[in-house]
Amino acid sequence: MTIEPGEPGDYFSLRTLGSTGLRVTPLCVGTAALGNMPETFAYAVSEDDAVAAVREALTGSINFIDTAASYGDGESERRIGLVLREFGGLPAGCVLGTKADRDLASGDFSGAQMRRSVERSLDLLGLDTLQLVHLHDAEHSTFEAIMAPGGPVEVLRGLQAEGLIQHLGVAGGPIDEEIRYVETGCFAVVITHNRYTLLNRSAEPLLDAAARRGTAVLNAAPYGSGILARGPSAYPRYAYRDAAAEVVALARTYERVCDRYGVPLAAAALQFSLRDARIVSTIVGVSRPGRIEQTLVLAAHEIPDELWAELAEVEFATADPETGRRR
Repeated sequence: MTIEPGEPGDYFSLRTLGSTGLRVTPLCVGTAALGNMPETFAYAVSEDDAVAAVREALTGSINFIDTAASYGDGESERRIGLVLREFGGLPAGCVLGTKADRDLASGDFSGAQMRRSVERSLDLLGLDTLQLVHLHDAEHSTFEAIMAPGGPVEVLRGLQAEGLIQHLGVAGGPIDEEIRYVETGCFAVVITHNRYTLLNRSAEPLLDAAARRGTAVLNAAPYGSGILARGPSAYPRYAYRDAAAEVVALARTYERVCDRYGVPLAAAALQFSLRDARIVSTIVGVSRPGRIEQTLVLAAHEIPDELWAELAEVEFATADPETGRRR
């Protein structure tokens, strides 16, 4: 599939990733599933499929890849590294982001652990420097400990000064905590996941806070980990666990509206994120070769304004009248 930039609803031209100066596509390949985590995703991913998917990512229309030290406890990075070594390094024009994590066995979230995490990532990926490293899942510690002298942020900034990291970001779950980290000014990029979708708008305050500070936003899991991609009947799970009955019902409502227009629910879910000007890039997980092509097709699917208007009516009908947030 050939994508031409500049067309109406262009979701394919390169954008600048905030203050980093990195140029990235509005779509980013997420590689959590490539770490082979069936306990999280309810399916396994073989090394052959993972390696083929990474090859496809490095030679296709999307130039941005996201991974983490914790994905399969290094397995995602190791599999990506196999392909990077085949290619003789990260191809020119590609951007790779990873995340520094706590020790998954002991829970250690110290500054020293951040150094170990980054050094292991460099080794597994076979790189001398990392373009983008996110402080990952800081909710497993406290803000005070993370920001303390000698703590994770200070060590990550030291690794940046050493040249092992080019740019710092933060990625996590709880929105109030994400905002608190964004407001420190230490991070050029912030990732939110599963909290800005057709089914969940709780990241709205974070998107607004990031926009005010000029912090680039990456929105991960626009399908809510699968329910909006496979459909609520086939995959009634949200954020990697069984979805609440009201979430499944809401997904079915959106699905019915999309069906009337002949638009895949997945296309609406993906473009809901892509069309938001506050979001620089949307991270979509892949599990095997071919998924990237399917994602490009969904991003290019024409969606009439009338459909967006009906989806907005569903949103209004299911929002709390006092806060405007999804019930």
